[in-house]
Amino acid sequence: MKRTFSYEIVRFLFYISIRCSDTKIDSLYSYSNNRNHMEEFAKHEIDLIRKYEDQGFTHDFRHDSGKLIDTKSKNAYSPRDIKAIEQHRYEGMSNPSDLSILYALEMEDGIKGTFLMAYGPSADFDTAEFFKAIPKEKFDME
Repeated sequence: MKRTFSYEIVRFLFYISIRCSDTKIDSLYSYSNNRNHMEEFAKHEIDLIRKYEDQGFTHDFRHDSGKLIDTKSKNAYSPRDIKAIEQHRYEGMSNPSDLSILYALEMEDGIKGTFLMAYGPSADFDTAEFFKAIPKEKFDME
């Protein structure tokens, strides 16, 4: 029996493999929307995730049924509960359609963490709509 995986599952497995190892993939680079953080350190998503972890952004989130779920506490957050501190866009150097975005987030209850998602053609529509629903005044990025 032949098994096939959707592109989203492959991207998720790729993220988990990077998140759980020290192996670095040389094909990614970042664009930060915050002018103060346009450093070259963010060639790899995991490098920036670790930097945020060092700054107290220690929680991971997943999107499910219109809520962002903290994978540690299982608390569920709606768009109005979230403050987006920063976002970084990644583009594959060898494959420009390999696009992702990393958000540094702070919840109303003080929990801070990161969320990595695909964007562009491979974006999950529901997740993208969730982030569009975050009130503009809750995006703390300049």
